Amino acid sequence: MSGLIQIENDRFHDHCGVCGVFGHPEAAKLAYLGLYALQHRGQESAGIVSSDGHELYLEKAMGLVADIFQPEVLARLPGEAALGHTRYSTAGDTSLMNAQPIVIDCNKGKLALGHNGNLPSAAKWRRTLEHRGSIFQSTSDTEVIVHLVARSQARNISGALADALNQVEGAYSLLVLTRDEMYALRDPRGFRPLALGKLNGAWIVASETCAFDLLGATYVRDIEPGEMLRINKTGIESLRFATEKPLQHCIFEHVYFARPDSLVFGRVVEQSREMLGRLLAREHPVDADVVVPVPDSGVPAAVGYAQESGVPFRMGLIRNHYVGRTFIEPQQAIRDFGVKLKLNPVRGLLQGKRVVLVDDSIVRGTTSRKIVHLVREAGATEVHMRISCPPTISPCYYGVDTPTREELIAADDSLRRPRLNEAELEAFEGKFDPRQRTVEEIRRYLGADSLGYVSLENLRRAVEDTRGTYCTSCYTGVYPVDGSQAELDSRGSGQEAPLVEIQAVPNER
Repeated sequence: MSGLIQIENDRFHDHCGVCGVFGHPEAAKLAYLGLYALQHRGQESAGIVSSDGHELYLEKAMGLVADIFQPEVLARLPGEAALGHTRYSTAGDTSLMNAQPIVIDCNKGKLALGHNGNLPSAAKWRRTLEHRGSIFQSTSDTEVIVHLVARSQARNISGALADALNQVEGAYSLLVLTRDEMYALRDPRGFRPLALGKLNGAWIVASETCAFDLLGATYVRDIEPGEMLRINKTGIESLRFATEKPLQHCIFEHVYFARPDSLVFGRVVEQSREMLGRLLAREHPVDADVVVPVPDSGVPAAVGYAQESGVPFRMGLIRNHYVGRTFIEPQQAIRDFGVKLKLNPVRGLLQGKRVVLVDDSIVRGTTSRKIVHLVREAGATEVHMRISCPPTISPCYYGVDTPTREELIAADDSLRRPRLNEAELEAFEGKFDPRQRTVEEIRRYLGADSLGYVSLENLRRAVEDTRGTYCTSCYTGVYPVDGSQAELDSRGSGQEAPLVEIQAVPNER
């Protein structure tokens, strides 16, 4: 019989997106448009909180930004300041109680908080705080920050935020809104992006610069790692709240997460992805007739591959952009039903052709296998899979929803490499991981004629990482903040954390 089925989504999921507006008469509407531009960073829930200088007003719900914020909802969000958040859970359940922004009324006053990132030490902090009497209203790691702020003995919000954040480790780009101020903060390693813009006299803060483009705002600069911006009617003030640490920008922002039209970590994402395609063509050339991207995320790399190789680029797969989470499957089961709902081959472009199929990553491999089968069914004589990042062997703990190690096809314990001889073992210099699948094993599973990944060296080259400022944990298994060994930080003294003023910029309004 026919039934309702969950459509498989074998992708790394975007974390969250934040957008803040201060000093504009239509702040909530601008925050809504900013979230609309950042919808790719989270599709589970969205919320906006606004301030009229006297009170905070909150609206949030499950679903997409455009569906939630109808005119009558936005009309309930008055004031010249607003903070918006769109969420895909990386910690905590998928439910309305975990939707953000989180609004509290504590001894520091009423404040709202929106968080993009993940705190590996949150579970230990939660147990400790509960033991001390804190009552949690959600399962999100973000609420740990809220409780630490509320418990701080600092005399003001900026001091309490500094005190709280110097007690946790992990990735966070934060926006905090009070009745009369907005704060923007970024963790000292700079895992996640956060940018500052200006629209006439109003200040805009967003996860990506593509939000500024939609709003007509001008990009000013990135919020620096370890920096806190305090924005109010007198202007904008920059404070250093954390000691300097080695930078660890998320390299997967350039591989997949960020929109191609955004400037992330000082580099246009589209340029990085096209360069990845070019380097992929140099590393893994093949005699072929067409280069076909897996849309949409594989398009820029496929363009680069085609340009470098001279093989024509063709949109041989068409994506349906209106696929929801669930569908009613016909009584007679259709093979690869979920993939066919999302992608349809253009047979006239694929039939009788040797195809280079370009995608940004392989996670579990189940969807990639179905896509290869789909292209073969359309008449391709050969299918050569090319991936614009290295094999993903480890999960992320810094704001990306990734499967467990056992689920990652490039790191599955169920298939092991053939035993190596002594000379081969010596060549690995102790770096060999016997749990890691070989590229050849993955190729056979996918059913492709060949398979090639971009090397880690070329990935760094594509993003111009000359100083080692990018986090590559998902490709190496080496973590700058080890979630399994994160200990409760004893630096939480309860005293006001030191803040160092960097600059003060007067408001032009």
